Amino acid sequence: MKDAIIILCGGGPAPGMNSVSMSVAKTFLTKGYRVIGLHGGYSGLFCKNANIEDIDFFKADRYFNRGGSYLQMSRFKPTDKDFEENFNLDLFKDNNIKLLVTIGGDDTASTANRISKFLAAKNYPIANIHCPKTIDNDLPLPNNAPTFGYNSAKNEGAHIARTVYEDARTSGNWFVICAMGRTCGSLALGIGEATHCPMTIIPEMFNNTKMTLDKIIKLSVSAIIKRRIMGIQYGTIVTAEGLFHDEGVMQEMVDAGVNFTFDEHGHPELGKISKAVIFSDLLDKECKKIGLKLKSRPVEIGYDVRCQDPVAYDLTYCTELAMGVYQLFSEGKTGCMVYVDSYGQVSPLYLADLQDPETGKIPPRIVDIKAGTATNYYNYIAQYVTAADYEEAKKYVANPEDYDFAKILNW
Repeated sequence: MKDAIIILCGGGPAPGMNSVSMSVAKTFLTKGYRVIGLHGGYSGLFCKNANIEDIDFFKADRYFNRGGSYLQMSRFKPTDKDFEENFNLDLFKDNNIKLLVTIGGDDTASTANRISKFLAAKNYPIANIHCPKTIDNDLPLPNNAPTFGYNSAKNEGAHIARTVYEDARTSGNWFVICAMGRTCGSLALGIGEATHCPMTIIPEMFNNTKMTLDKIIKLSVSAIIKRRIMGIQYGTIVTAEGLFHDEGVMQEMVDAGVNFTFDEHGHPELGKISKAVIFSDLLDKECKKIGLKLKSRPVEIGYDVRCQDPVAYDLTYCTELAMGVYQLFSEGKTGCMVYVDSYGQVSPLYLADLQDPETGKIPPRIVDIKAGTATNYYNYIAQYVTAADYEEAKKYVANPEDYDFAKILNW
């Protein structure tokens, strides 16, 4: 029987899922391996009747540059009981599987780490190599290397946001945009910078002060007032979904009557509500309260960027990750995440070294708010009220210091 590998995709989709999975398939097929695709993410490893299919070269060649994921994904997260009672070792034995390739984000990587330790403890001779995926860009790769999917999502998000910005300029309106990103504001900041958005609000900004709804809305109003001073009646405000993940802000939302549901991992199911609509409504109420004439429009950026065709950057990057999987496997590496630097050099990142020693989870990477990307955006592109604007700002609000960007954030 041929040596085989098996590939699964976990979490939510991102541009490049097929590029990685099918490039892995093509690489291993040319080296004489059988390639098995596992549908259903990790759930297929913890059931008796796994939904598998052989991936041949023609199928891999047909799908490697397409958006979405040919291998159906899931957010299944196995329990300790699943590991002890339901792990489908026969799937590996019956198919002579030598390598498990997992493709996913932080939750998928953390589960891959658990599987690696489980296989090692049981002395099962099966390698496990993980490929880091997420449009949130929140896996801790060295040298600020992006996760695959991020650049494609940012590209499409910026396309939407600059179209919206043109609408704002054409119609003389303000638009509130909310971009996906559970804990990290990279996607929102990337979109805001790319489109010269006058205000981008991400969780990492609140490094010196408690995050509150009032501060989020006042930052938005700060940009509107500054543009009024400049004679500009339009603009966009980009917010990050992660603002909702703050416990204090969530409680404020609940107190305001917003109903949240939660997934099996305890994450609020933000895809079921429009964050942009909520922010837009709160902004309108604040402007009405202070007598600032404005009506904002909401735009959500999230599900519409996850399954698009990957841009050339991710097509190349994902292909390099796939070839990196084969290189690490041929070197006998296991229990690691494949990392490819800007020169195309491949190295392993061991999941055990990245995990939190107490929880076993891999901590997310967040935006370094003091690094050049963020500081340059807020210093040169973003627009907001400063102390020098107080006299002019009094034409619009009685208390301009309440909308002073630096004072709001205690920067």
